[in-house]
Amino acid sequence: MSKMKLSAAVVLSCAIAVPLAGCATNKTKGDTAYVARDVNSLYALAKRKMDQRDYEQSAKLFDEVERQHPYSVWARRAQLMSAFSYYLAQKYPEAISSAQRFLTIHPGNKEAPYANYLVAMSYYQQIEDVTRDQGITQQASDSFGELIRRYPQSRYAADARLKLDLIKDHLAGKEMEIGRYYQRAGNWLAATNRFREVVDKYQTTSHTPEALERLVETYLNLGLPEEAHKAAAVLGANYPGSKWYHRSYELIQRHVPSAVAAQPTS
Repeated sequence: MSKMKLSAAVVLSCAIAVPLAGCATNKTKGDTAYVARDVNSLYALAKRKMDQRDYEQSAKLFDEVERQHPYSVWARRAQLMSAFSYYLAQKYPEAISSAQRFLTIHPGNKEAPYANYLVAMSYYQQIEDVTRDQGITQQASDSFGELIRRYPQSRYAADARLKLDLIKDHLAGKEMEIGRYYQRAGNWLAATNRFREVVDKYQTTSHTPEALERLVETYLNLGLPEEAHKAAAVLGANYPGSKWYHRSYELIQRHVPSAVAAQPTS
């Protein structure tokens, strides 16, 4: 799955105004010593590092704002800006940790939906292709689902729903890959279970027509022609013009010539 950047609107939503008074003027790029600084200077330096696209350093400086000035008005903003900076630096575990800390301390804050969105997006950016373990993919799905449940009217909910659909398609693709592997190995029952998972759990994804056709194949190899015919009938009712229905129809005709099956559309 290709990496996807936050939209400009989302970026702007996190571009929190910084105090100008007391800005440090002689800091260099190599300045990483976290000596005691007044909150205005420290926050301004962190924001400047962000503007310079030194995102990891920016995140560390925002962390330092919170550490040195935990009771200041800027500490709460610094927590969220730290998460955002880590996200931009592609330090996704750190972004998740910072955003979750914000949610733990400020669960009712108006920026809580955005913090939830950062958590979900940080998982989403770590999604691997279907040949790899999909634990992170499931965490992304759970996080977007939680965002939609808790903040259905937020500005991030629509994008979360879109991402959730993409994630479901990805997870269905993983099930299909495993099912095809079992099918090639002649492990028909294990393959059937994987294809059924796609049909039952991911029925709105792009993989459903193939999963139904594969079920026709596996049921026939298991000696269950009636189940094969049922799967073909569902496929014909929902995807009558697809290549998968044409294939299933031909299989049914070869293996169950007496079965009643609708002709595929031309």
